[in-house]
Amino acid sequence: MTSPLGTLASPRLDISTRHAPSTAGYDTGLLLLHLALGLTMAVHGAQKLFGWFGGPGLDGTGQFFTMSGYPAGRMMAVVAGLSETLGGLGLAVGLLTPLAAAAVVGTMINALAVKWGGGFFAPKGVEYELLLTAGAAALALTGPGRYAVDRLLPGLRAHRMVHGVIALVLGVVLAGTVLLVRK
Repeated sequence: MTSPLGTLASPRLDISTRHAPSTAGYDTGLLLLHLALGLTMAVHGAQKLFGWFGGPGLDGTGQFFTMSGYPAGRMMAVVAGLSETLGGLGLAVGLLTPLAAAAVVGTMINALAVKWGGGFFAPKGVEYELLLTAGAAALALTGPGRYAVDRLLPGLRAHRMVHGVIALVLGVVLAGTVLLVRK
């Protein structure tokens, strides 16, 4: 069958089908964000826990926490180091994504509180910590995407935004509780 202009007739796709977003593009973008943010946080945690990558280790980090007004500085260094390392690794591979993101958000809220008076820009500002916090919160809300370990686990295959919201509320409440004990 030909059309009046001499071309073959083809079934027309409606506009929503022709311009549908690329889910592969979204999932690949989420994977990139997971890897970059998660590995960055895991390395920061390893600096605190083990002194790797030029970090201060538990003793140095514990002293910093004590000087920043936290009681039991070494214990706080362990909590922050584990939150960053395990939360970061969880984000990197997409495992328990909302909880991993909440661990990062909670830790970064405390980092923001410690650095808050230094303005926005580096070296004393909070733009880096704010970016990590926002990125982790975004991952908690969007979910892991298709390229994540969560997709292999039956109860976690289908991300629900409410899981991300609940995890973020938990992270914020725990961060606030830690801040309440700070002098």
